[in-house]
Amino acid sequence: MDLLQLLVLALIQGVTEFLPISSSAHLILVPVVTGWPDQGLAFDLAVHLGTLVAVLGYFRHDVARMLRAWAASLAGRGFDADARLAWGVILATVPAVVVGTLLGLTGESVMRQPWVVALASIVFGVLLGWVDWRARTDRVAGDLGLRGFLGIGVAQALALIPGASRSGMTIMAGRALGLSRQDAARVSFFLAMPITAAAIAYEAVQLIADPVVAPWGMLSLAALLAAVAAWITIHLFLALLQRMGMMPFVIYRIVLGMVLLAVFGFEP
Repeated sequence: MDLLQLLVLALIQGVTEFLPISSSAHLILVPVVTGWPDQGLAFDLAVHLGTLVAVLGYFRHDVARMLRAWAASLAGRGFDADARLAWGVILATVPAVVVGTLLGLTGESVMRQPWVVALASIVFGVLLGWVDWRARTDRVAGDLGLRGFLGIGVAQALALIPGASRSGMTIMAGRALGLSRQDAARVSFFLAMPITAAAIAYEAVQLIADPVVAPWGMLSLAALLAAVAAWITIHLFLALLQRMGMMPFVIYRIVLGMVLLAVFGFEP
């Protein structure tokens, strides 16, 4: 991997990881446009680590408050909104971990066909736009209850279909349950923390089982770039979300899916 490839892929991963536009679709299209080889598992681990650091750092005060409330609930010292949110995030993570474990790398690679990614980007993008347009806004995250968080968790598990977008699916589920765009996005970001940590752990196990010689200096740079790009993306997304809604992302997803279909067709 040369420096230009590292810069481009790390920035793409950092920007697309938390936007409802599917990082999978972009990481499939970029090698076709550039002719670059697959970046490898070590690179994936590095950029995932960078995006995890970014989201944890951005929401560090919320995370600290949720952890304190969660610990207090375990000790029997109350069950406030932050404790409910913490337990909800834990519950919502379970479906994706279970489905991801069952699929493994083989199942994920089977679904990672360009036409699957394209159709998922278009279909779930249109659905996201429709739900965002029709959704009421009469609840906050602490009101969802365990059933609501489980529903968001199922949506996150469905996002294992490449092209569906984890961020898009969880925001859509949050909006369908009555959350504002801001609250739905924040819940989506909170859910990104444990699921990204699980992905990092899984990738680390794979690397330990099959060690590779990796340029750790360049991978550290990739992690840093992904972290900076993700931090800026989170900030801008939250700042502009209420004003612009989901429609720009819906249009972008439809165009991206059509480009993928034009390039790859329906061939495996």
